[in-house]
Amino acid sequence: MSDIDLSSTAQAAPVMRLERQPFELRAMKSGLLTGLTWLIAILGSIPLFSVIVMLVMQGGARLDLEALTSLPPAGFEMGGGFANAIIGTLVMVAIATAISVPLGLLAAVYLAVLDPHSRLSSVARFVAKTLTGFPSILAGVFTYAVLVISFGYSALAGGVALAVLMLPTVVLAAEEAMKQVPQKMTDAAFGMGCTRSQVIWKVVLPTGLPGILTGIMLAVAGAAGESAPLLFTALFSNYFMTELMEPTASLSILIYNFSAMPFDNQIELAWAASLVLVLIVLVFNILARLIGRSKV
Repeated sequence: MSDIDLSSTAQAAPVMRLERQPFELRAMKSGLLTGLTWLIAILGSIPLFSVIVMLVMQGGARLDLEALTSLPPAGFEMGGGFANAIIGTLVMVAIATAISVPLGLLAAVYLAVLDPHSRLSSVARFVAKTLTGFPSILAGVFTYAVLVISFGYSALAGGVALAVLMLPTVVLAAEEAMKQVPQKMTDAAFGMGCTRSQVIWKVVLPTGLPGILTGIMLAVAGAAGESAPLLFTALFSNYFMTELMEPTASLSILIYNFSAMPFDNQIELAWAASLVLVLIVLVFNILARLIGRSKV
């Protein structure tokens, strides 16, 4: 009898339908804000896509094998390229990476694992966050005072200036990646008798590696497009680099120099170099995205 009553009660209960009413106040607000967000996103992407289209049209027409393998031409010469600038950019970014990544990882290990709540950690974290907004030209002035005055313009000085700009990004990204490591994993490692150094090398760093590599790739992408620090450190050269302690060409400085010349050939090369620089930065950003989605 009770089963019959329960079934009849369930059948008699009204069925509530969750349907969206188009003219409901909340639905109207949601639709308005969604449309406004899309509009702002489209308006914000117009300058980006216009620059990309312009670079492809102007720079793509001049981008060929000669431009990628030849030296810059003189004022009235035709042809030429910017192979030395590509090599110089990659070398200085490699130097900056070799300097900033080890120092940044050591600092991040201290901030995230060894002593995250000390006064020194708080000061170091504050300094790193402040340096993320550090004007890039001041990094060039600092390196000029430290290295260039004593040893002259060089690829090494340019790499040091870029390392100053990369270091805070590497530190903060690596620290956040290490903080995302579950506490249970480190506790289990300590419970198994691992030392602190073993926990860092075997647990914290491998687990946080995707986030660490993402921060490194983003820092590299930002350093590859810098020009102001290189004006004070690496200067420029029309020849291939033969040693680290000599003035070195870079794509950003070549674009700056050639775009101000009254010769069509140099202006076309500046467009082509701009396209190459954008592609290099795009590759590093894509790598950062792919690494960030991967799991070790």
